[in-house]
Amino acid sequence: MYFCGKKNGSWGRREVRRKIGKDARLLTGREVGEGWELLIAVLDKMEIENRKNINRGYRKLLVWQESVQMYVYVSKVLLAKVPFELKKSVANALDSSMSIQRNITEGYCRKSIKEYLNFLNYSLGSCGELYTSMFSFKEANQIKMEDFEEFDKMHYSVENKLINLIKSLQKKNKDKDWEDSFR
Repeated sequence: MYFCGKKNGSWGRREVRRKIGKDARLLTGREVGEGWELLIAVLDKMEIENRKNINRGYRKLLVWQESVQMYVYVSKVLLAKVPFELKKSVANALDSSMSIQRNITEGYCRKSIKEYLNFLNYSLGSCGELYTSMFSFKEANQIKMEDFEEFDKMHYSVENKLINLIKSLQKKNKDKDWEDSFR
């Protein structure tokens, strides 16, 4: 991990170590050059990841993490390469992609297993909707085959993780092995 000081002045070594840990390598202004913003972004991401509570546990779920990555990829592909005339179709595809992670999050935060399962099923529906959109874009030659292939790999992984999570929670529900309270 790397870190550099603030743009207007720098933090002392002790403060930097306290903020990001002992294993950080400190960079000087000459070493960093134009890329210092990226390094600050790494620190910002670490600070976000350190803000944890019981309601943010969904961030540990691989299916949630991968659905966020898939949204980022879909955004890059669609916003960069699809013509303006398809603005509504692109917006719908982006909405369905965002809906996957949002429904995972909302279900997790509800704490009731029945509600959680409902939202995971909504998420699975959004997964199918997104796949159909991207498949249609590919068939109409509106996105490249390579872009679709990369998307398909990501989608397949997210979809299977989502299905497995649903199966696992259905079993917990059946076995009455779920705690609805904050303990």
